Parts: sequence; C-alpha cells; structure tokens
Amino acid sequence: MRRVILPIVTALALGAASPAMAQDSGGQISMQVALDVATDLGIMTVSHTEFQGDQWEIEGRDGRGRWMEVYVDSRTGEVRHVNRGW
Repeated sequence: MRRVILPIVTALALGAASPAMAQDSGGQISMQVALDVATDLGIMTVSHTEFQGDQWEIEGRDGRGRWMEVYVDSRTGEVRHVNRGW
C-alpha cells in the first residue's frame, strides 16, 4: 500500500505547485526598451547599463567610436539627457 500512496502524494504535490510569477515592474520600461532608445540615438556598442531608480543610464560608443551616455526615463522611455564625448 505504501508503494502506491507515496507516488500519488508526490504527483498531487507537484500538480498543486504554482508557477513563479514575474514581479510587477510598476509601469517601468525594461532595459531592452531603454537600450533600443539609446540605439536609435546612435549608440552602437554598449559598455555599461545601470538602473538608477527613475532612469536608465546607458554608456557606449557611437558608429565613429566616440563615447556617449544616454539617460532614459524609466517610466515614459523619454530621453532625459545625451552626453557625447567630442
């Protein structure tokens, strides 16, 4: 009888397990969306990406190899500031 009960209990326990749900981002854009915004502004190679609470900071190089830094609003996706190393 024990040989039958243990597999049944195991199957029921596995069936009752719920999948992990992704956390709600609170309306914030993803890093990929921020990277897309920076790419649209000319960043070709990304060297650093950092989330700073209310904005994404993305550093990299443009097509000519010049350093760029783009700040993207984490809620709206709007560009806050672009710093180009001339």
